[in-house]
Amino acid sequence: MTKQQIKWGIRIILLIGTVASMFFVPWVLLGAWIAPLPDTVQEQVDEAIRHDFDGIIVYVDQGGKEPAFYAAGWKNREKKIPADPNALFKIASIGKLYDAVAITKLVSDKRLSLDKTLADYFPELVGGIENAERITLRMLVQHRSGIPNLTNTPNFWTDPPKSSEEALKRVLGLPANFEPGEAYQYSNTNYLLLSELIGKVVGYHKFQYIQQEVLVPLGLKNTFGSIHDVDLNRVMSGYYVGVEEDIKTTDYGSMLATAEDVGIFLRALNDGSLLDEEEQEIYASLYEYNHTGLIPGYQSIAKFHKDIDTVVIQLVNTTNFDGYTWSLGEIVYNRIVKILRRGKNS
Repeated sequence: MTKQQIKWGIRIILLIGTVASMFFVPWVLLGAWIAPLPDTVQEQVDEAIRHDFDGIIVYVDQGGKEPAFYAAGWKNREKKIPADPNALFKIASIGKLYDAVAITKLVSDKRLSLDKTLADYFPELVGGIENAERITLRMLVQHRSGIPNLTNTPNFWTDPPKSSEEALKRVLGLPANFEPGEAYQYSNTNYLLLSELIGKVVGYHKFQYIQQEVLVPLGLKNTFGSIHDVDLNRVMSGYYVGVEEDIKTTDYGSMLATAEDVGIFLRALNDGSLLDEEEQEIYASLYEYNHTGLIPGYQSIAKFHKDIDTVVIQLVNTTNFDGYTWSLGEIVYNRIVKILRRGKNS
């Protein structure tokens, strides 16, 4: 099947998904939620596959213990390659944590100011983005800019933009969703602009800056900026319910990483070892310490649970339009955390 046929397949599924979900989804979710809690994480991961996930990876880093890796299902369904806990995975919006760290470091170095405006940094966007003269860098980081979300524009997922410039064009001229600073609304456009700003300030690609300031200090060698930078055989396949083909080659601009690399980064962000004292103060005023990610074929949850000193990363390579796969993923994740809190994992 060609990429064009896959796009049309996704369009059809988008149309019928909502109707089907009215009858099917609640019972699937209820069954997953009320099922007896297994004794071990691996049993719960195995159970997740029975909910029609194609593949799942879970990384658990409990303080004082060696990290544990769990996997079930397929890395590649067609070739019957089992899920590999060391596979690369598209982490989608989890990448915003890395961006927020980069902004923090540039602010700490006095190369950026949180109170300067979008117009200060990108005067060419005045008139193209409403309120550019009043939207501050802080508002962009915190999703309080009012700029429309580019991934909500028509055909974004079936016909993704080929470049940042093309992506930005999809929102230029659109009215603001609210006055700057007056509300919160998650917008990927904010982080597209932040990515462009980082590159503009440092003089080279944003990911190179993240490499030198975050990845190298942490010894992370399995985190990448694009699918174009990796051996695709290392990448976990991505599946959209109703489409048979692997959609991992579709480029939505996501970073890729192993579950372990994400887990090491997340612990360092949460325990304070990634940032110095001034940087920690800046970051704490700016952004969150945990995140999730969702693009076609890939859903991810990355959280640090302070009460049990544990990082849990969950990566699932199955998504759909109406959201029941995401809800199932959250149920599975929460059950894994319950098992860890009970101390029953072995």
